[in-house]
Order: sequence, then C-alpha cells, then structure tokens
Amino acid sequence: MENKTNMFSSISELLSHIKEVEQETIQISQDSMLMLSSFIEKNSIELDESAAKGLQYQDIISQQLTSTIEAIDSVQKAIEIYQNAYNSDEKIASNSIEKLHVKLSSTLQIAKDRKDAFSGKLGHEDETDEIEFF
Repeated sequence: MENKTNMFSSISELLSHIKEVEQETIQISQDSMLMLSSFIEKNSIELDESAAKGLQYQDIISQQLTSTIEAIDSVQKAIEIYQNAYNSDEKIASNSIEKLHVKLSSTLQIAKDRKDAFSGKLGHEDETDEIEFF
C-alpha cells in the first residue's frame, strides 16, 4: 500500500515541476511579446501579415501551456482524492481508481479539444479568415 502512495506522490511532484516550468515559459513568452511590441512601437514599424502571424504564435503558445496546466491541476486533484480514499479504505479506493480513470480520460479529451481549438487556423493557407488574439 505504501508503494502506491509513494508512486502517486512522485507523479504529483513531477506534475508540479512540469506545471512550474510551463508557468515560467508563459511568463517568458509574455515578457518577450512586450519587448517586441515596445520595439515595434518605438521604431514605428508596420508589420506584414507574416510578422503579425508570428507574433500571434506567442499568444497561442501561452494558451496551449495554460491548457496543459489546467489538465495537470485536474490530474493532481484526482490523484489526491484517490490517495485519500486509498489510505482510508481499500474498497473505496477500488471505486475511486475507476473514477480516476474516467476523470483522466475526460481530462485528456478536454486537453486534446483545447489543443485543437487553440491552434487557430495556423497552417491552413487556403482560409482567408484572420487569426484572433485570445
């Protein structure tokens, strides 16, 4: 029983580390965007469509990372619930592992759906719609 809780604790710690790295990456991306925007404004530079699309990638990256952070939070909460149930009662834990599986499957689907949604229309040159800032 101790081995399972240790394994879940290790997984949760790893997820916390990944989440921290993603949050730092979002901040770096936002800082980069502010620096570029300031440079463009100070130098009165007009961006062509390609350069504007390149800047929009910063926002898309941040949104993708935010989506995975939300998925990680959900997984960590599910693991915590499972650990508490497992420590309290093995029967409850048996039911809880099934709920964990359902929750993880749902979280994965939501993450995949958000990835698709946040990808915008990048890579579809035949579309004439503009990519919106989020």
